[in-house]
Amino acid sequence: MPDQPSPPAAPALFTWEFAADPYPAYAWLRRHEPVRWTTLPSGVEAWLVTRYADARTALAHPGLSKNPAHHAESTAARGRTGIPGERSANLMTHLLNIDPPDHTRLRRLVSKAFTPRTVASFAPRVQELTDRFIDGFAGRGSADLIHEFAFPLPIYTICDLLGVPARDQDDFRDWAGMMIRHGGGPRGGVARSVKKIRGYLAELIHHKREHPGDDLISGLIKASDHGEHLTENEAAAMCFVLLFAGFETTVNLIGNGAYALLRHPEQRALLQESVRRGERELLATGVEELLRWDGPVELATWRYATEPLELGGRSIAVGDPVLVVLAAADRDPERFADPDRLDLTRRDNQHLGYGHGIHYCIGAPLARLEGQTALASLLTRLPDLALAADPEELRWRGGLIMRGLRELPVAFTPS
Repeated sequence: MPDQPSPPAAPALFTWEFAADPYPAYAWLRRHEPVRWTTLPSGVEAWLVTRYADARTALAHPGLSKNPAHHAESTAARGRTGIPGERSANLMTHLLNIDPPDHTRLRRLVSKAFTPRTVASFAPRVQELTDRFIDGFAGRGSADLIHEFAFPLPIYTICDLLGVPARDQDDFRDWAGMMIRHGGGPRGGVARSVKKIRGYLAELIHHKREHPGDDLISGLIKASDHGEHLTENEAAAMCFVLLFAGFETTVNLIGNGAYALLRHPEQRALLQESVRRGERELLATGVEELLRWDGPVELATWRYATEPLELGGRSIAVGDPVLVVLAAADRDPERFADPDRLDLTRRDNQHLGYGHGIHYCIGAPLARLEGQTALASLLTRLPDLALAADPEELRWRGGLIMRGLRELPVAFTPS
């Protein structure tokens, strides 16, 4: 019997070239090693799960905990998983780090801020902010869509949701900017920003207890005062994770989405004409496709096995970390027809861009509202928007979880 040809060499992961376009490497992993034990840049070892079926199973598996205490090497890995600085700032008890029943209790409390009715009430404010930021550069004929548009929009929206006074929102923008700029660099920069946010949230929670308003922080305090047993640390951690997870995912949704449209002129023209006619259906399906095709979250946040289990034919031991690669799962040809093609009309699109199961992103409705509003406004107000840089020159932020551009220079006719 003739020798079987050996598979091509495994691709290098987590290099700068990989960051620019990880999808060929993920295709190799799906085909040859769909569940792979990998050493991450931090030195922590973990399983990478890349096929859609395995990813969907892992995201909802009761034997995979979100609590870092279940990591078999939790002492050695302390500070190298999760959000930098959250442990030292006493911000660990949030939705990304806990399991039921605490997760159920805290999610129930915060879910009131993301009902369809509540999110719809934010639409005028999101549109107001969107117009304000476009006004800031529309007359110039050029802009960096990340720093001048995609970044500030979700920051100020989240601040409004939390109840951060207008006079303090620029400080939040600065702290969030530190987290963005240092996302792939020294963790100390992020940790310092987290410490500043923690100190501010402690003061704000105290103020809201004395002077409540119609905002999320006041609602959490009210729930605590009415027997929901929400500690001050839990309230601060909840607000922190909504800021941290809520703003950067939306920055990347808008940035990656605009970049994809600029590089696919036929899809962009289709959406632009639909928006011009005042139709919303293609805008909604289009944003879902942008989430699938090059979404804002590359890997789901950490999970740890609490029992022996099997994924993709591999045995996962108790205490092993598991990272679900959403970007790989959402390009799986076993689930999506012609997955590498951007198709804004795609209907069968049950992507995993915002997760699956009990940890499905609670802020997804607000992020979708912001993404739809931002992209529709750009296409309407700057109809000849064009990329003002060679795609090869664009840099992607380093980091394990999020996927987004450092900058996105564009040009257009001043208006």
